[in-house]
Amino acid sequence: MTLDHRPTAVIAEDEPVLARTLTRLLEQAWPELRIAGVAEDGLRATELALAEAPDVVFLDIKMPGRNGIEVAEAVADDWPDDRAEPLFVFVTAFDEFAISAFERAAVDYVLKPATAERLQQTVARLKARLAGRTAPPDAGERAALMQRVQAIALPSVQPVEPGERIKVIRAGVGNTVRMIPVAEVVCFEATEKYVNVVTPTGEALVRMSLRELMARIDSTDFIQVHRSVMVNASAIVSATRDENGHYSLAVRGLQRPLKVSRAFGHLFRPM
Repeated sequence: MTLDHRPTAVIAEDEPVLARTLTRLLEQAWPELRIAGVAEDGLRATELALAEAPDVVFLDIKMPGRNGIEVAEAVADDWPDDRAEPLFVFVTAFDEFAISAFERAAVDYVLKPATAERLQQTVARLKARLAGRTAPPDAGERAALMQRVQAIALPSVQPVEPGERIKVIRAGVGNTVRMIPVAEVVCFEATEKYVNVVTPTGEALVRMSLRELMARIDSTDFIQVHRSVMVNASAIVSATRDENGHYSLAVRGLQRPLKVSRAFGHLFRPM
C-alpha cells in the first residue's frame, strides 16, 4: 500500500472513451482508490506501472507496443524485490464463456465494456486480496495463468502440418543468408521486429515473431525462460540463483548468461 494507506491503480487502455469509463466506474465503486495514471499503449503502461508501483494494474489485452500479457510479464520481471507485486486485472473484449473459466483465478478478467455491477465484484475481490496479501504471487501459478490467458485472449498462429515443419532456418547476416539447423540453435531471443537465432558460432536474424517461428519448427526441445527467450533445454549447463532469488543460466555455446524471468524461475528450483 502507499504511505497514505490508500490503494493505487494504473489503467492501460488504448481507447480513450473506455479508459474514461473505467476510471469513472472505479471512482464510484472504490472511492478510496487513487488512479495513479492512464497509459494508452503497452510500453507506456510498463513505464508507468514501474514508476508508480501501484497495488493494482488494469490491463487491456490488445494494445499498441505491447499487449497486456507482455506488460504484466515485463512489470513482474523488473518489480522491486522488497514489494509485493501488483494485482493484474485483464480487460478483454471476449465473451463471458471464455472469461467464466477463470473466475476463480488469482487474476481477474473484466469484459468490455465494463459495467458497474461487474466492477463491484472485481473491487471486492481486489480488496480481499490486498487485505490478506503478505507475499508476491507464486511464480509458477503466475506463469501458468499468463500462458492460459495468452492462449484464449490472443490470436494463435495457425497450426502447421507435421510435413511443413522446418528443420533448417534461413537467417540473415548482412547480405548473407545462413542455413542454420534447428538442432544447432542454442536459443531464440525476440526483439521488436525480429528473432535473434543464437548458435555456438554466431547470431543471425529472422524476420518473424517468436510465436510464429516456434509454430514452424519442432519446438519440443525448447523451453521458455523469459517472455522473449526460448532456450534449447539440452544446451543448459546450470542455473544459478542470486541473493534476490533471480536465476541466470549458463548455456553451452553461449559466452554470456541468460536471465530467467521471475515467472519461470520455478522451473529451475531443486527437485
